[in-house]
This record gives sequence, structure tokens and C-alpha cells, in this order.
Amino acid sequence: MSTSYASLSAPQSAIHEFKRASVLGLSFSLGSYHQIQEAIIAAARRKESRMACLANVHMTVEATNDPVFGEVVNGADWVATDGMPLTWALRLLHGIQQERVAGFDLFSDLIRRAAEENLSIFFYGSTPKMLDEVVGKCGELYPSLDVAGSLSPPFRPLTEHEQEDVIAHINNSGAQLVFVALGCPKQERWMQQMRGKIQAVMVGVGGALPIFTGTQGRSPNWMRNAGLEWAHRLAMEPRRLFKRYAITNSLFIIRLARQLLSQ
Repeated sequence: MSTSYASLSAPQSAIHEFKRASVLGLSFSLGSYHQIQEAIIAAARRKESRMACLANVHMTVEATNDPVFGEVVNGADWVATDGMPLTWALRLLHGIQQERVAGFDLFSDLIRRAAEENLSIFFYGSTPKMLDEVVGKCGELYPSLDVAGSLSPPFRPLTEHEQEDVIAHINNSGAQLVFVALGCPKQERWMQQMRGKIQAVMVGVGGALPIFTGTQGRSPNWMRNAGLEWAHRLAMEPRRLFKRYAITNSLFIIRLARQLLSQ
């Protein structure tokens, strides 16, 4: 029913922490929202170098389009089901009742837990303006939260020296949780490269930051439960997202149908 993957350099104890099941070749962690949140917090307390991917339909299709990227995601310590269509796919393919692990909810709860448990956090990615707003919002919501720092890299590949400076900067900050907002697939590739170098749990948070600050509205709960969160995002940014969603959603449905028929 489930398939475990031991890809790349992920610690074996991490890979097998949760059972896994595959949708279009992407290996999802089978656990409740609470269990995955607790696993991340526990690893952060120990300052373990781990990575969490919050996979939605877009990431799943990207992984099937690019097998090397698929290996990056499958090698993560946790691959969470950030999207109702993925939970439906797991039920159709494997008979598994998997809970959705919504990326924004997990991001918000991890920040809350960090404040409650005195865990230090760091933000990497996005823009300087957005990071300032995020740090300000954190201070507003949780005055005692230890934000160790934030860093917005340039929109170009970093030199080896610059990359070493980033690693030293984050490690010297004492951060235990690093929220990475570079967008898919860049943030997942970056986390994989940094695992074993940055001594903290890295979580790819994609577009969660604008929602957290209130810059961008979140879809209503009924749309999220119906698997229509993408439609809300499309309405917000039609020019940027139309082509992506038209292609991505179609490919997901076609490839899922093929996987179902091949079983």
C-alpha cells in the first residue's frame, strides 16, 4: 500500500519516521497534521539539520516533469500533503485516509509553537520589504518570539563564498527553525543543498508570507476543503497564474488517471 523512499542523503531514521505512499512518484509522509507538526518541533528542539516539503499539486507535477527534482523532494525528511487533491489521490490509489497538512496553517502554528517553547526562528528568501513585514507581524503577534534574523538573497545564483557566508550567518544566529521562501522548486533544491550544513530544521513555505502579513488574502475555508484554493489564487493573480494552473491541473488529472488505470 505504501512505498518508502531512501533518496539522496536523508538520514535513514528521518526517512522512515513516517510511512510513505506515492502519488505520481512523489512519496508522501503518512501522518496527521499534529504528528507532522510535532516531529518538526522535536527536531528543531534538537537543532537537527532536516528539511520539510509542503507539497501541493504544482510541486507534484514539477516532480514528475523533472525526475531530479522528484528525487530532491522524495529525499526530504517530511513531504506533507498541502492540498486536498493529494489527499483524494491517496485515498483513490491506496485507500489511505490522509489528513491535509495545509502549508499556511503549519507555518502559522510552527511560529506559535516557537514562541511558546522559546525556539529561535529565521526567515530566508522573499524580498527585504516582505521580510521586514513578516518580522514585524511576528513581533506584533508574539512579543517574546526569538526571531534570530532574516535574509533576502539576490535573484541570481550565489557564489560559493556567498553561500558559505549564508550558512555561517544562519548557524551563528542560533536559529532552530528556518522558514525558506524562495518558491518551488528553488526552495526545495536549496534546502537539499543546505541539509547537513545548516544546523536547523528548514521548512519550505512558498507563498505563505504574504498571507501571514495580510498583504494577500487567503481563500475561504469552503474553497480549501473543496480543493479550490488554486481558483482563489488564480482570481487574485490571473496573468501570472493562468498558464501555470491550466497546464499543471490538467497534467495532474491526466497522470493520476493513468496511474489509477495501471493499477
